[in-house]
Amino acid sequence: MPEQDRKERRTYLTLPEVAEHYRTNEGTVRYWRHIGYGPKGARLGTRVVYPMAEIEQFDRELAEQARGGDAA
Repeated sequence: MPEQDRKERRTYLTLPEVAEHYRTNEGTVRYWRHIGYGPKGARLGTRVVYPMAEIEQFDRELAEQARGGDAA
């Protein structure tokens, strides 16, 4: 199965995948989590994973802000 197909079917993204999605570094995503900004992560054992539904919701909020709305 090609890498792109696997990523499209995933329910959760890892920290490195979220950083890649937003074209930023992992430290920035960790900081966002610390200050309560960005997609909501969930603990899975010792790891933090990000549900795709949260990624999609945050993407919609960013798009709304870019259009000049008040999604925050």
